[in-house]
Amino acid sequence: MTLNNFTTTIVVDQTPQEVFDAINNVRGWWSEEIEGDTAKLNAEFNYHYQDVHRSKMKIIESVPGKKVVWQVLDNFFQFTKDKSEWTGNTIVFEISENINKTQLQFTQVGLVPDYECYEICHKAWGNYVRNSLFKLITTGKGEPNPKEGGFNEQVVREYQLK
Repeated sequence: MTLNNFTTTIVVDQTPQEVFDAINNVRGWWSEEIEGDTAKLNAEFNYHYQDVHRSKMKIIESVPGKKVVWQVLDNFFQFTKDKSEWTGNTIVFEISENINKTQLQFTQVGLVPDYECYEICHKAWGNYVRNSLFKLITTGKGEPNPKEGGFNEQVVREYQLK
């Protein structure tokens, strides 16, 4: 049985180490609402967006220039029936060299189309990886969600209008 985990890939001119460093700068591409260490093996950090989404992540694998893996220890969505969707998922960043380019494959193992949040999470991760993280890697400046407003607010508003 294939689960169809959410995955997306970007390719950049920067080195695998530069991509690795950008991934670990979570405040630089995902959200300014991150508390805790985001770059050390076994470190835990918290993500928070208003009363809509909270997550606690643990870095369970960190191989410089190759791979970063987060375990979702706890998660809360205000907008789903199952408030804990994502809990137990792993978020995998795999870095590889590809003909003088660096490829980053992002996969959230467990984020599948059966999840109530799949559509909104697919859209959000697509933006954060293909847009914000891509820009952080290629220009040095990402577009993380600010404490107020930003991409998350836009996505939540669209979701609530459905």
